[in-house]
Amino acid sequence: MRIQPRLWMGFLIWAGYVVVVFVVSALMGVPYTRIGASAGETWRGAVVDLAVAALLLAVTTSLLGWWRPALFERKPSRHVWPVFVPILMAVVALVNILTTDWSKFDASFLLALVALGVLVGFNEELMTRGLVLTAFRSRLREGWAWFLSSVLFGVMHLVNAALGAPLGGTVAQVGLAFASGTAFYIVRRVTGSLIWAMLLHGLWDVSVFAVGHAPLGVPFATFLTPVIGILALAVVYWVITGADEKQDRELAARRAQDGRGPEVPGSGAAVPGSTGSGSV
Repeated sequence: MRIQPRLWMGFLIWAGYVVVVFVVSALMGVPYTRIGASAGETWRGAVVDLAVAALLLAVTTSLLGWWRPALFERKPSRHVWPVFVPILMAVVALVNILTTDWSKFDASFLLALVALGVLVGFNEELMTRGLVLTAFRSRLREGWAWFLSSVLFGVMHLVNAALGAPLGGTVAQVGLAFASGTAFYIVRRVTGSLIWAMLLHGLWDVSVFAVGHAPLGVPFATFLTPVIGILALAVVYWVITGADEKQDRELAARRAQDGRGPEVPGSGAAVPGSTGSGSV
């Protein structure tokens, strides 16, 4: 890494991203409630601002030299079973897609939805569960790093109200985003890669926008969103357990000072002060 992560950098990156998205979206002049209503409104109301933000995120990540810690875990979760929650989320997204009347979409609209999915998945995951999480891990234990990054992920959706979304619905969206964001965090911890979280996030948003625009019937699958969020919050403890990046760095520093060098993966060396139960 060219620049060592600091806690304040996470808040700065988050604030900068939110400001960029809000300003560009406001300049496009498309109310939030019209995104997904037509091809042109989707391009101007969602794709343009996300494309600008994606470019800035890529530049920022390169300048910081954080691509590897942002995209990959050094030690994935030893508990794999919580991945059933993201799998359920993927199934619900596929059901949404299968219960969408795709005859209502022309080629431009389909391309706009694909672009929206790719950019949302890349941007929001790289920003929150990539850069922000990396910055928070420099100072906080994993439980707090997960919690605060997920809170910021939820809170950033308040900008939708400023862009024309109803306040009541936006507040509910903030809570759902916090919970569903936890499912994406579980993907990162279990697979060891943020890329899978990006793909799931993009698929989810495309399915929600699509079925919201042209449902074949009542979109029952979408009603499962709160259930997915509750399940994610119920099992996230098990992927946090044993994933204390701050503790890992402190151990590496102590070993370097003692002249022992870094611990060899798989050597079985114990982390001082760790019982294996983790700390939230």
